[in-house]
Amino acid sequence: MTSLLKVVVESTPARVGCPDCGIIAHSAGRKTVELIDAPVYGSPARLVWVKRRWRCQEPACSRGVFTEQNPKVAAPRALLTRRCMAYGVMMMRRENLSVQGLARQLGVDWHTAWNAIRPLLEAAAADERRFHNVATLGVDEHIWHHVNPARRGPKALTGMVDLTRDADGKVAARLLDLVPGRTGTVYADWLAARGEDFRNGIQIAPLDPFAGYKNAIDSELDEATAVLDAFHVVKLGTQAVDEVRRRVQQETLGHRGRKGDPLYRIRRLLQTGIENLTEAQARKIEEVITADPRHEEVFLAFQCAQELRAAYQHKDLRAGRRIAIKVLESFRSCPVPEIARLGRTLRRWRTEFLAYFTTGRANNGGTEAVNGLIELARRIARGFRNRHNYRLRMLLIGGGLDGYIPT
Repeated sequence: MTSLLKVVVESTPARVGCPDCGIIAHSAGRKTVELIDAPVYGSPARLVWVKRRWRCQEPACSRGVFTEQNPKVAAPRALLTRRCMAYGVMMMRRENLSVQGLARQLGVDWHTAWNAIRPLLEAAAADERRFHNVATLGVDEHIWHHVNPARRGPKALTGMVDLTRDADGKVAARLLDLVPGRTGTVYADWLAARGEDFRNGIQIAPLDPFAGYKNAIDSELDEATAVLDAFHVVKLGTQAVDEVRRRVQQETLGHRGRKGDPLYRIRRLLQTGIENLTEAQARKIEEVITADPRHEEVFLAFQCAQELRAAYQHKDLRAGRRIAIKVLESFRSCPVPEIARLGRTLRRWRTEFLAYFTTGRANNGGTEAVNGLIELARRIARGFRNRHNYRLRMLLIGGGLDGYIPT
């Protein structure tokens, strides 16, 4: 069993006035209170505070006996010291420590640890100042549980992330909120609830190619420029290549890809940027494509996907935009049906697709990074059952409460 360290403390003697009437009080003995403190050298610690007690001698005062308090040490009737709560918040924020892990370090049970930390996170989450000065707002969805929705509510949550650049042009993404559901209405309602000042401050709104979120942006963020996320656009191109490869595979061999099949052997290479291919890998693609004229469709789709990537990779945004316009004009008439379908999709998102090149490469990458933190925290905690607790934990881990936690 881990040893428990106890530290006995007391305040220095001083003259104390009655909190009610101000008359100098007389000593009424001592009272020992044991508080849970931050671990010391890996061992749970207890702060044994020998509190002074006083009695008010003023007959007209109803105070009677009172005990000393020091808010710098602990709040009245608190079980944890302020230092312990600050330690717990820091470990959960920076080290991805679960509540159970924190409770283990403090030598208490889960409820004791969480009941002390939760009010701090709730107060910070309710602070509307968190939403000030947001100029770039990202949005994405994620799945927070995998059980019956009748027991735990909607599986999908919509997350809003602040992607505003700092003075150096860098993005420090921070999670602003998580709301149940994955619809445009959910996003629009959240935007409406933030108020006019918040909505007017949003200049750029990156998003995935989901029409629901786009409708919410159009209805609530009149002045914002919607930007289609570059990663998802490139992903659509890569998916199109894979769809062509699978179709040609069926047409030529009559079955799904198997280990020895030519097209199946180069499936990973077809998902790789051409600039990252070695000479040997490039030759391997060439050998497979030239082995059968029917494989030409796969190579054409591969070239189209590479052209789409080139638009985003070009160092000159104006040159990249010219490539993007060429993509919009050529893909829809491509003889490969999967690429033609991609071209029609991009045409529908033309304004949002081209906005990438006029907004300094605005994208939803920071939102995806926050989703990665959320996934890690959920695995460490081995899942969550309470959505309220889940939201608070993820707001803390995602940086949404930084600077607003009253510890």
